[in-house]
Amino acid sequence: MTGRTVGIVGAGAVGQTVAALLVGEPWCDRLLITSRTHNSAAGLVTDLADMAHVVHAGTHVQAASVADLDQADAVVMCPRATFTNTATRNVRMAGLAANAPLIAELARSLVGYGRPVAMVTNPVDVLSRLFGTISRAPTYGIGSATDTARYRLALAAHHRVPVSAVDGYVIGEHGDGAVICASTTTVHGAPCTVPLDLVRAELANRPRRINVAIGRTRHGPAAAVLSALRKLLDVEDGIDVLSVNRAGVWLGIRLHVRAGRPTVQPLQLAPH
Repeated sequence: MTGRTVGIVGAGAVGQTVAALLVGEPWCDRLLITSRTHNSAAGLVTDLADMAHVVHAGTHVQAASVADLDQADAVVMCPRATFTNTATRNVRMAGLAANAPLIAELARSLVGYGRPVAMVTNPVDVLSRLFGTISRAPTYGIGSATDTARYRLALAAHHRVPVSAVDGYVIGEHGDGAVICASTTTVHGAPCTVPLDLVRAELANRPRRINVAIGRTRHGPAAAVLSALRKLLDVEDGIDVLSVNRAGVWLGIRLHVRAGRPTVQPLQLAPH
């Protein structure tokens, strides 16, 4: 398999975690790290070079400019503007005013980039639309993948089964407006009860617990990025839940990705 080059924009919590995961991926030959300041990009590159040497990884890591990203086979967008989020509801949407100008500027710099872009920055669905519309790049938001993982974990705990026994999805807008696909959810292949109030509370409380304890969610979203990149870069086939453009509407939906090409696989939901 030919090695891949991945560009990462943003050297914060999520960008650092995505980069560390990619250093351990045998298909990732090169990482291009871009940040608002050269010092943060250079510092992350130095740290990752130490890691690559210790674990005998062949991934080459270098600081890069936004212009250099046209060399990448995929780009991960996870920059975050400096602002204080005091919202208690629709927390992710509170970042729109601060983050949208930053994402729009990056999109204008990458107009015509034709390879996959994984959007992490919140509000992820809106910013996926903004970036994709301006740059015309195929853009995928990772919010629903994270929501789906949290849903399965919550339901597995409720039914006292391994999380691998749960097959269920969360689609739509990442955050308070997420749609829990209860009617198609199964445990051990059989329909199951879904305590919606309990599950919704856990989906809301889980990221808050993380933020209070360690400052920001990072590992879950970073793993969602890795899962998406493996499929979009034709490392593996499979199903993922990503925000994509469907007739001008950007919301999370189940995708089957084969040979790097995603096809929407809508769930047959009950009317309720």
